[in-house]
Amino acid sequence: MASKITDWVSPSSKSGEFKRQQSSFRNFISSAPGSRFPPEAGRYHLYVSYACPWATRTLIARKLKGLEDVISFSVVHWHMGPNGWRFVTSEEAEGGEDVKGEGGVPAPVEAHKSFTHLREIYWSVDPSYSGRFTVPVLFDTKENVIVNNESSEILRMLDGEFAGLGTGPAKVGGQDLVLYPEDLKEQIEEANGWMYDGINNGVYKSGFATTQEAYEKAVVGLFECLDRAEKHLEAGEGPFWFGGRLTEVDVRLFVTIIRFDPVYVQHFKCNIRDIRSGYPAIHKWMQNLYWNFPAFKDTTNFTHIKNHYTKSHTQINPLSITPLGPIPNILPL
Repeated sequence: MASKITDWVSPSSKSGEFKRQQSSFRNFISSAPGSRFPPEAGRYHLYVSYACPWATRTLIARKLKGLEDVISFSVVHWHMGPNGWRFVTSEEAEGGEDVKGEGGVPAPVEAHKSFTHLREIYWSVDPSYSGRFTVPVLFDTKENVIVNNESSEILRMLDGEFAGLGTGPAKVGGQDLVLYPEDLKEQIEEANGWMYDGINNGVYKSGFATTQEAYEKAVVGLFECLDRAEKHLEAGEGPFWFGGRLTEVDVRLFVTIIRFDPVYVQHFKCNIRDIRSGYPAIHKWMQNLYWNFPAFKDTTNFTHIKNHYTKSHTQINPLSITPLGPIPNILPL
């Protein structure tokens, strides 16, 4: 385990490889009779970070499924210090340019009004908890417990169990909006498998590596997977991963690709190629999601993204200088 929160790889590690911690809270929202956590409007709250790709997966799904009035959310400050994610203060929420964005306010859950950091929520549920204090967190305000902190599982719950409570949109591309449709489950799982390890987590394995060998192994694997994604999108009918159907594969891949040029190219040394000039099919796919679907654009906050990575990761950027480019963060259509 790392010696402190801001050490993503222990200084004593000989391999220098980044290994992601497994999520600890794995309960599920279920409409089954007798379920401890049934889907209810106004009962659950999401704690997220605009900087974190895993957390913004859930915000995208929340908006796509029309769950804005069903599940509330709050955004932590972009800076992660020695005590982990902290909440935005009242003063910051009123006037801070760098904390603006929907939900970027002090914790609104009544039981957490006095809390200053996300870790206090974890400890209020489990005083002996000793893992990382990660986002997203799906919190039950009725029982005052954490339901789940695994983004892929929360994504499925928002798509499935909460579906009947949302307001839409009912269709995307002429199809009912189901992010995990029955007839594509096998293909979705196959895509998620190599994308998670090679791309979503691949950028972190590259950026947090503390040896040349670990870095080169990760970054080569990352670009092999990007090449694979490029070929798939180039050969497909588009505009989504599965042609005319928007699924969770698009959501899960987008959150990494949208951060690639502004952050991962320079900060994580993922600079064999960038997206805008090196991967035309991926670039077109990303632009379509960002510019044509508010759920993707409205949950992307480049200020939070760039500030968090460059000013929180002191192990790899000790002076916390944030590069100005690329300009613009995403090219227009």
